[in-house]
Order: sequence, then structure tokens, then C-alpha cells
Amino acid sequence: MVAWLYSLASIFAVSLTSLIGVLTLPLREEDLRKTLLYLVSFSAGGLFGDAFLHLIPDAIEDSGFGIPVSFSVLLGIVLSFVVERFLQWRHCHIPTSKEHPHSLVYMNLFGDAVHNLIDGLIIGGSYVAGTPLGVATTLAVLFHEIPQEIGDFGVLLYGGFSKPRALLFNFVTGLVALVGGAAALGLSSIFQGSVSLLTAFAAGSFIYVAGSDLIPELHKEEPGLLRSALQLLAFFLGVMVLFIFVLLE
Repeated sequence: MVAWLYSLASIFAVSLTSLIGVLTLPLREEDLRKTLLYLVSFSAGGLFGDAFLHLIPDAIEDSGFGIPVSFSVLLGIVLSFVVERFLQWRHCHIPTSKEHPHSLVYMNLFGDAVHNLIDGLIIGGSYVAGTPLGVATTLAVLFHEIPQEIGDFGVLLYGGFSKPRALLFNFVTGLVALVGGAAALGLSSIFQGSVSLLTAFAAGSFIYVAGSDLIPELHKEEPGLLRSALQLLAFFLGVMVLFIFVLLE
């Protein structure tokens, strides 16, 4: 019961980072709109950084760099492609608006949900091993979530969500981690050996969302030296923030 209490409380605390978008509420829509594309750049860098510097190395550390990990990454990419094709089939004939967001919004939510599910599995599994390890794991996940949630919120706004709707969907997606935590605690013997493959799967979904959905959005803007330089800076900032947090683990 102690493991359940600490685990679910920790996961809920981490999920609250999804509400970091409340910091933008005082900003005027016009001012916020000017920064959204750079938040998309930051998010793309964060997703690539998380995939290549955090998730894949973690999966390799647990299972080795073999076919199972590589296949899981590819499965994450392929399944993300299938999901997006379904979303495009359902929505592609209607222009993007607040009433009809771009499919990249739902792909970002899908990737974020997968990642949060695995975060819950990791936190729940760590509390099974011991409270000190659970607390340390929770702090590590928390540090990674802050920059990612900033980028995710920006992507939702850019894709057509209003601020309240973006906050709501981001928070609901964050709560998916509770499902992962409950599964890890209730079925620890089953999930313990497969967390690394699920982590690799999440990396694949991140790679797809960043490369297929976010990067193309940056190419839609009219090219300009200053604008391109700022986008590149935001992209590398997203990578470096994740890299710093990996070093701090």
C-alpha cells in the first residue's frame, strides 16, 4: 500500500507539469502567436533530444542494442504513421481552425500519451524496488517533463487549440501516466521485462512526430535569415535542455 500511495502521488505531481501553459494566460494572443513557431522548433528539438539522448540509450542500457530494441523503435514509427493516416483520412478536407485543429495536434497528443504511459510504468516500477529509488526516478522524470510540456503546449496552440482547451488536453494526456503506474504496480512481474521495449517504442513515436509533423511546419513559413536562425536556435535549445537533464540524472 505504501508503494501504491507514493507512486500514484508522485505520478500525479509529475502530471501537474502539463499545466505549465497557465504561465501564458496573461499574454496577449498577438504576442503569443509570434512565439508559437519557435515553440514548435523547441518541441521538435526536445522530442529528438528525448528520443536519441534519453529514451533509446535507456532502452539499450536495459536490453542491449539488438533487434528487439531496433524493432520497437521502428514499430513506434510505423504505428505513428498508421495513426496519422487515419487522422488525415478523417480530417484532411477541412481547413485548420480552433474548431478543427491540424492532425499534428493529435499526433503530438498521441506521442505524449505513449511517453506519459511509460513514465508511469517507470515510476511505479521504481517504487516497487524501493522508496528512495522511486523518489529519485520521480525527480528525473519531472525534470524531463518540464521542457517537454512547454513545447507540447505550444504545438497545441499552433495547431488551433484555444488556451483552455490546450491546457485541458495536455493535462488529460498527462494523467495517462497514472494508468502506467497502476499497471506497473499491479503487474510488476509482467511489465518489468518489457519497459525497455516500450521505451524504445516511445522513442520511435517521438522521432516520427518531430520529423514528420513538426519539422515540415517550420518549412511552411516564408524563409528569412533571422527567422530561420531563431528557429534553429530554438531547436538546438530543445535538444540541449534535454541533454542537460540527462546529465543531471
